[in-house]
Amino acid sequence: MEAPQYVAARVQAALAEDGRTHELGIRVDIRGDQLFLRGQVSGAEQRERLGLVAHEAAPDLRVHNEIMVVEVADAGEDEHLD
Repeated sequence: MEAPQYVAARVQAALAEDGRTHELGIRVDIRGDQLFLRGQVSGAEQRERLGLVAHEAAPDLRVHNEIMVVEVADAGEDEHLD
């Protein structure tokens, strides 16, 4: 069986390099036969894609997608400094 840190690194590389995700800010933790994804993204679709790519990269592990979807607010008024 592959060491957990190598599995986590492989999954993180897949999340960063896969054309569907291109995500660098997600933490991957391995606990036994379970894989946990943690972090924040700006949309539910991205969250789901990350779970799918993680499952494809480590199909023997049970994926727990704990990624939070956060709202990205529109920029407010421009700040003018005098």
